[in-house]
Amino acid sequence: LTTEDADALGMEVATMMRVHHPNIVALREVYDAPKEFVMVLELCTGGELFDRIATLDHYSEKQAAHAFVQMNEAIGHCHEHGIVHRDLKPENLLYAAPSPDETLKLADFGFAAILNNEASLLRTCRGTPAYVAPEILKGKGYTAAVDMWSLGVILYVLLCGFPPFQHENTTKLFKIIQRAEYSFPSPSWDAISAPAKDLICRLLVLKGEKRLTADQVVEHAWMSD
Repeated sequence: LTTEDADALGMEVATMMRVHHPNIVALREVYDAPKEFVMVLELCTGGELFDRIATLDHYSEKQAAHAFVQMNEAIGHCHEHGIVHRDLKPENLLYAAPSPDETLKLADFGFAAILNNEASLLRTCRGTPAYVAPEILKGKGYTAAVDMWSLGVILYVLLCGFPPFQHENTTKLFKIIQRAEYSFPSPSWDAISAPAKDLICRLLVLKGEKRLTADQVVEHAWMSD
């Protein structure tokens, strides 16, 4: 392992040791040998959220709400413990067991970081293009609010089957994200409720400090319904 790889693995282990939640993949053991580094993780056999969305095309609002509650619980737990995931996407959300089991678990803390206090900022560019928050792309300091943006993108994908920000050119995609240019096109969104759209709009907010927190998401009308 290079020094950089070792540091990255060390951070991944440090973040996972801080969190213990039924909706987060558990780190069971770590073995650091001279020529290899082994992380033993909780077994999840149900596949990725991404695959289930692809199979169904999109989720019903009831299905989406059930999945989204679990994602929000997981990321809220991370934020309570000073952890910013920085790579939330359907591929990093795993089902504990095959369908019909619906227990979701947050995985892959390879890009995660630890905030020393609520006022501290992160500056490293991390994330997956379609899900990354605009403040990360702008190269400025950012907070745990970047995860809430990613949750908004995932909720959008759950309800219609495609992402809110799309472009084959990554540079142009990033410009679209930095302007928060998205819509709810017909007919895909015609049957989706106003509260669901409102929750997405309150997460896909350009200014991180104005985005809903995990605690505020719980209180939103769509979650109550």
